[in-house]
Amino acid sequence: MLSEERQVIMKRIFTFFSLAILHQFSAQESLIDTLYIDNQYIKSGKTAKISNISSDQILENSTSLSDLLRFQSNIYIKENGRGSTSSPSFRGTTAQQTAFVWNGININSQFLGQGDLNTLSALSYENVGIKFGGGSVIYGSGAIGGSIHLNNTLLFNRGFEGKIFSEYSSFATSNSLASAKFSNDKLSFNFNINHSQSENEYEVEEKYYKNRNGAYQNSAFNLGMAYKVSAENELYWQTQLYDGVQNYALLSEFSTPTKYETQNFRSLLGWKLKKNKLSNDFKMAYLTDDYQYFANSDRKDSKSGGSSGQYILKTDFNYTLSEKSSVNTILEYSYINSESLNTNRLPANRNQGSIAVLYRNQASKKLFLEAGAKKDFVEDFVSPYLFSAGLEFLPKPWYQMKLNLSKNFRAPSFNDLYWEPGGSLDLKSETSHQAELSQRLKYKNFKFSVTSYIIDIKDMIRWIPNSNGLYAVTNTEKVTSWGLEAQLGYDYAKNNHQVKTQISYAYTKSTDEKLKKQLPYV
Repeated sequence: MLSEERQVIMKRIFTFFSLAILHQFSAQESLIDTLYIDNQYIKSGKTAKISNISSDQILENSTSLSDLLRFQSNIYIKENGRGSTSSPSFRGTTAQQTAFVWNGININSQFLGQGDLNTLSALSYENVGIKFGGGSVIYGSGAIGGSIHLNNTLLFNRGFEGKIFSEYSSFATSNSLASAKFSNDKLSFNFNINHSQSENEYEVEEKYYKNRNGAYQNSAFNLGMAYKVSAENELYWQTQLYDGVQNYALLSEFSTPTKYETQNFRSLLGWKLKKNKLSNDFKMAYLTDDYQYFANSDRKDSKSGGSSGQYILKTDFNYTLSEKSSVNTILEYSYINSESLNTNRLPANRNQGSIAVLYRNQASKKLFLEAGAKKDFVEDFVSPYLFSAGLEFLPKPWYQMKLNLSKNFRAPSFNDLYWEPGGSLDLKSETSHQAELSQRLKYKNFKFSVTSYIIDIKDMIRWIPNSNGLYAVTNTEKVTSWGLEAQLGYDYAKNNHQVKTQISYAYTKSTDEKLKKQLPYV
């Protein structure tokens, strides 16, 4: 179905204009400085497999975050039609075992316990990162199969830069972006507004099918600022406002039209301190998650939905023990309140916190070691002690090996507990143990990498049909997922010309060990 749709809506894209204005102050004597809001993402790539998607690559696949990840990674994307519900699947897990991380903050829905790729605008970010494998020690509940990182950066000493981008294609599909940046040696300012929409009313004549009620639209506003108080202190602020509407395509012309509306607000205020052997990154964040589902788009009284607010305090403290080693402590506390339009079990509130300690050691030029431990405290749930351990080994310039071990967990979401019908207050938190081995070979302009992994999940939280035909949540006692990922790439650059190509392959098998059957919908 998806391939036929893609063939029918093959883009006839033309760019109206793409304007970049760049003015550099202080010329060659100024050092371009970058403020990374998420301190941990780059560090995690030392011992784990990560992939980075640049701003240029985002513009090449600007239609949606689903398309961006589909074309720039080997993540399996489950999309119910363009612009409709879309979720990623890492390594045989579900969307609920995937963490969405916005500038170092986990933003998975408090209701669903997951994120929808089509309610996140790819045009809002300077960089999209992908971390494969477990990451609960750093990024919290849900980081089991992998995590998707939506990163904004703030630059200094770049002067003024403006960009306007717009494209138009079949079925009244358009994507637009306007951004402006200004920075000097003290101040950095970043403004971004983007909009995407489509009537999405295509036809497949040989199947006698027309995609009715498939329209979508979304808008996002982003604002970031940073100020260097002194050589040792930096203040920064990043905020985002998102509003979107997804109409769900009809199976027949006689079906009832439905739609889903989303409004999100995210604001993050931070203070970075770096002095001698110590550094600290303190964050305060406020997140809202509001949604409305209309069982009949033409009737306002058919609405159900929910609203949540989350307050977060987080500090990331690093102390350098020597030139080769450091200790990193991460403390986090959050308070969540929520209310729902369709269940008497809500409103519900939750307090949760965590403490994590990581040790990193560059034992030699060829060997890097990392170990971490974490304890989560989730109200009304017993959470286990978590750990992570990894190494990077570079015996030769052309060969690299990474090994990563971890224990991760996921607490039940509000819908898992309180949704009527189907939710259950008797759910247990799920835990997983996993191991990953990555190897990379490089020869001239060629790069080849292969990664093997195994994930053992206990009490996996799943929504499956019950005897009455209704979906209900349950704990699956034991699930094992294992697989292989391989990539072959070629990169050649000369003067202003570059040739880059990549071939990817992934194999995954995820099994319910009690039934000895592969999991569906993976």
